[in-house]
Amino acid sequence: MIKTNMGHRKIQQVGRGSYIISLPKEWVKKVELEKGSEVGLKLIEDSSLMLIPSKNIEEKDSTLPELKEYSIYVDKNDDPQSVCRKIIALYVVSSNLIHMYFKDADVFAIHRKSIGNLVKNTLLGSEITDETSNEIIIKTLVESDQFPVEQAIRRMAILALSAIKDIVAVLKSMDEDLIHDILDTRNDVTRLNLYVVRQLKFGIEQDIFEDLGFKTPKEFLGYRIVANDIRSITDSAMNIANKLVTIKKMIQNQTLFLKETVDEETYSQIAKFNSLASVLLEDSLTALFKRDYEQADKVISRADSFAVLESDLAALIFSKKLDPNISSIFSLILDSLRQIIEYSRNIAEVTLNRTIEEAIDRDQKPHG
Repeated sequence: MIKTNMGHRKIQQVGRGSYIISLPKEWVKKVELEKGSEVGLKLIEDSSLMLIPSKNIEEKDSTLPELKEYSIYVDKNDDPQSVCRKIIALYVVSSNLIHMYFKDADVFAIHRKSIGNLVKNTLLGSEITDETSNEIIIKTLVESDQFPVEQAIRRMAILALSAIKDIVAVLKSMDEDLIHDILDTRNDVTRLNLYVVRQLKFGIEQDIFEDLGFKTPKEFLGYRIVANDIRSITDSAMNIANKLVTIKKMIQNQTLFLKETVDEETYSQIAKFNSLASVLLEDSLTALFKRDYEQADKVISRADSFAVLESDLAALIFSKKLDPNISSIFSLILDSLRQIIEYSRNIAEVTLNRTIEEAIDRDQKPHG
């Protein structure tokens, strides 16, 4: 924003409770105001007032946002995964229409399935609206008020915690369907994360932070960190699930023989640790959404207390002298639970940073 110094004006009092100020003549002429014109007032973050000619507001309100269209040209040398990454990048920067052009029918056949799966499974709010032998059109029209960012992040957290809970359950059952559910959950969280990033970027570009529920534009970065942290939880769950699949195949192929797949004492302690870590993450998100500085501060204090529990659990796993394959699974799960605690701390710190000024203002107000 270009700032121009237009001098100073004295505030004058009219009547008992009204104040007026004269407007710079050059500005009035530049924006084509006249006697009787209306001016909108907007309070800025630093308590400044912004003057907006009402006709500008009306023009902005009556103008539909311009669709962002992009084109991608694909030939036989393009890798399908590389093409998919281009589509994802355009989705994240708020594209509305993506035209995919293919050199010939053979190239179309190579890429058609991967693009279809990407749109269906990864790009929330997108669909293929037209398809020929040499072109695919991907359309994305999803509004922030239809699925708010906070709601998307809440859903991500629910899915992430569910994935970790399922991992603990699979230790006993080795249920292959449950393992695949974990992989599906990770894909769902990835979709939501991309959607959150898309909406945050759009909010920054359009300067609509208030419409997205934020008090200042600075809060966009904090929510970006939160979404990434939650996605990382499901990434860890997926890695453990893949490890469990490998161990199950080794047992089925009789290349691995185990007297027992889980030690009951260790399992119960891991389940307990998981429950406590999950509650911590939920509380950190509650503090974030409620803008509760005090609760976020308590979350950080509680996170510090987990160090002793983690150390005791690690010592227990080591003392059992378990089969190395099972021991490695326990260690991976312990790492994932440690991440949940660290991410909970990160989210709480985001809350502290976004609410510290409000908390200080409250403390400075006289009590009673």
